[in-house]
Amino acid sequence: MQNAKESVVEARLRDEMTRRGCVCYKFVSPGNNGVPDRMIIAPHGEIIFIELKTERGRLSASQKAQIRRLRDHGATVYVLYGADDVDSFLRHFDSTRR
Repeated sequence: MQNAKESVVEARLRDEMTRRGCVCYKFVSPGNNGVPDRMIIAPHGEIIFIELKTERGRLSASQKAQIRRLRDHGATVYVLYGADDVDSFLRHFDSTRR
């Protein structure tokens, strides 16, 4: 999945997290430009925000501000660049829930 479109990578994340028993919402917050793409609620209640980018994608200023705001409030936020980062995130998620 090298150089896959963001929509393909996002679908993989959604499908894999759903398979793991998570609720995986497409996150849209009117009036709050730059919020992360996905909000995942793990079976044990952890909430994870994920911003997905292509391998060469860049965060906009509003995305950086929203990520900083969420992290300042104690939220877990990941920025994943491409399919390899999604796969790494999935391995990390699995390894921390055993």
